[in-house]
Amino acid sequence: MKINNIKKTTLSDPLNRVSEQVGKLSEQLVHLQAASPFEMQSLHSLEESLADLREKAKVFEDERNKLQALAETTQAVNSSLHLDEVLLIVMDTIVGLTGAERGFLMLMDPQGEMVTHIARNWEQESIQEPDYAISRTIIDQVIRTGETVLTTNARLDSRFGSQESIVTHNLRSILCVPLRVKEELIGVLYADNRIRSGIFTVSDKELLTIFANQAAVAIENARLYGSIHATLAEVVELKDLLDNIFTSMGSAVITVDIQEQVLQSNNAAESMLGLSKLDIIGRNLDDLIPSLARDLHPHIEEVIRSDQPIRELDLSHHMPGSGQVEWRVNLSPLKDADQTTRGVALVLDDMTERRKLEGQRRLLERMVSPAVLQQMDPNSLITDGIQSDITILFADIRGSTQYGERHTPVELVTVLNQYLAAAAEAVLAEEGTVDKYLGDSVMAWFNAPLPQPDHTLRAVRAALAIRRSVLALHTRLPLEAQLSFGIGIHFGRAILGLIGTEKRIDYTAIGDSVNTTKRIQENASVDQILLSQDAYDLVKDLIMVKQIAPLKVKGKAGSIPVYELFGLNDPGQ
Repeated sequence: MKINNIKKTTLSDPLNRVSEQVGKLSEQLVHLQAASPFEMQSLHSLEESLADLREKAKVFEDERNKLQALAETTQAVNSSLHLDEVLLIVMDTIVGLTGAERGFLMLMDPQGEMVTHIARNWEQESIQEPDYAISRTIIDQVIRTGETVLTTNARLDSRFGSQESIVTHNLRSILCVPLRVKEELIGVLYADNRIRSGIFTVSDKELLTIFANQAAVAIENARLYGSIHATLAEVVELKDLLDNIFTSMGSAVITVDIQEQVLQSNNAAESMLGLSKLDIIGRNLDDLIPSLARDLHPHIEEVIRSDQPIRELDLSHHMPGSGQVEWRVNLSPLKDADQTTRGVALVLDDMTERRKLEGQRRLLERMVSPAVLQQMDPNSLITDGIQSDITILFADIRGSTQYGERHTPVELVTVLNQYLAAAAEAVLAEEGTVDKYLGDSVMAWFNAPLPQPDHTLRAVRAALAIRRSVLALHTRLPLEAQLSFGIGIHFGRAILGLIGTEKRIDYTAIGDSVNTTKRIQENASVDQILLSQDAYDLVKDLIMVKQIAPLKVKGKAGSIPVYELFGLNDPGQ
C-alpha cells in the first residue's frame, strides 16, 4: 500500500465556504454603507474566528489523516506475512506520514548487529548501500536506552551536534524509533531530512512510537511465518526423501496398527506378497501372510506392551510360489506425535539365499582351511602359482582296507571320517592348511598362505596330536575299528596356487617336495612318524628322534635320509 493512495479528509472545506460568504457580505455592506460600526466590527470578529477555526481544522485534518493512514497501514501490515512486503509498507508509511526525506529500517541479526534491511526515499525508491549516510550515534542511543530520539536540528542539538557523522553528512531533522516485541528490541526505524529543520514534531514521535509497536509485531509475525515456511519446506523435502527411501528399500517394510491391520507398505513388501498397495492397505496380517503372521503375533504384542523394539528375529515359513523362505524380522514401536505407540513397524529381509550361502561356506570350511578362504578374493582369482618354502605333512590311515572288506561302505566312511576329522583338527589347531583328503589320507602344509617362522615345529606338534587323537578314538571305538596312522613330514619348495578352471578349481601345492613327502609317508609303519633330513635340520634341537635306514623310493635316484619322531624335548613347546 502506498501512502499517497490514502484518502484525505476535507473537514475544512465547509469553513472555507462560510468564510468566503462572510467576506463577500462584509464587502457588500461597506460598499452600500448599510452597516453600523458595531455590525462591521462583529463581521471582522467573525472573520477572525473563522480564520482561527480554519487553522484548527487544518491541524485536526492533518492529525486525522495521519491516524487514518496509520490505521490503514497497520491493517495492511498485519494482513501480510511476507517479510519483504511488510518492511516495504512500514518504510513507505514512515516517510509518507512524517514528510521525511529518507527512511531506514534495521533489524537485529543473530550476532546482535543492526543490519539495514530496507532503505527508501520520499519518492518511494530504494536507496542503495553507498548512500547509507546516517547517524550511528543516534541509532546506538536508541539501542542502548530503548527510547525514541527526536531532534529538529541535529547540527544545533547539544546532544549530537559535535558528532562526526552529523557534521559530515549534514544531518538536520532526525527521528529514530525502537522496534520492540515483548520488551525485546528487534530493530529500529530511522527517518531524517538533510535539507530542512523542524520536519518532525512531538506528535510525529508519539504517532510513530505507536506505529512502531504494531510494525514490530507484524515484522516478528512475518519472520516467524518465514521460519515456519522454511521449516515446512524442509519437512516436505525430508518427507519426500523418506518416501523415496521407503519406496526403494530392498527390505520389505509393513506398518500395522495395534489390531495388526496394515497401515502402509513399500514396493519390496508388495513384491514379496505379490499384491498391489491397494490390495494390502487395511487388511489384516492373518489374511496376507497367515503362517508368518502366527509367528509374528506374540512378538507384535510384546513390542506394543513393552514399547521396546525386537531385533533380528529369525523366522521360517512357506510362501506360495516361493517355497520355504527364511526371514529376518525387525520390529519397532510405531509412535504418533505424542510418542504414543499406535502400532508396529515390521522390516523383513529374505535371508533364504544368504542362509544357503552360509551353509555352503561352512561346508567349504570343512574342506578348505579357513586361512586359505580368507586369502581368496572371489572377484579376482589368480591362477598363477607362487613358490613357497613349506613344511608338508601326509597322514594315511593304516588298516582301513581290511576294515572295509569286513564292513559296508557306510560303516567304513563313518569310521574313516572320525579319523580324518581328528587329523584335520590337529592340523588346524596349529594353524596349518588342510590341502585335501585322498581317500583315507590327508595332506596338509604349514608356512602358507601366512608365513610361520616355526612352521616345521607346528607340523611336528600336529603329527604328535594326531597320534594322541587316535589313542582317544580307540577308547570309544570297538577293537575292529581301532585303526592308526602312518605320517610323513618334509620341508621343501613347492608351487602354491589355484589349479583348475573357472568351473572347478583347487587351491593346492605341487612339486617334487610334495611327492617326496608322500613317499616318506608310504614307508611309515603303523603309528610311526617319519621326518626327512631337511625337516629334521629345522627342529633337531627341539625333538626326540632316532635315525633309521635311508629310504629307497620310487622316482628318486638316491636314498632319502629319515628320522623317526618320538616326541618333543620340552612337552610344553
